[in-house]
Amino acid sequence: QVQLVESGGGLVQAGGSLRLSCVDSETTFSFNVMAWYRQAPGKQRERVAVIVNDGRTNYADSVKGRFTISRENAKNTVYLQMNSLKPEDTAVYYCYAGHYSHTYWGQGTQVTVSS
Repeated sequence: QVQLVESGGGLVQAGGSLRLSCVDSETTFSFNVMAWYRQAPGKQRERVAVIVNDGRTNYADSVKGRFTISRENAKNTVYLQMNSLKPEDTAVYYCYAGHYSHTYWGQGTQVTVSS
């Protein structure tokens, strides 16, 4: 059974960095797609970054040049390195994994950026 577990969130000052991790230790296959989404209070959930299993990536315009997504297929782990954080990056960040018609979500981790 797939279980995505996120870690690495917290409180950081503007300009600081955080690294989020998401791991699924239960499956033996590599997900086709892994991604990070975020949802700020009163806003819709938005995709921040996505990486497919061949390594191609795509980022939301708001985080390009500041965030980097990466993955370790052998460990079914995806990372989000977040640099130059801004108060508007404050949100709950969710890990997403997709494999053919199946989609999975983590429980979310809070990221708070103070000004």
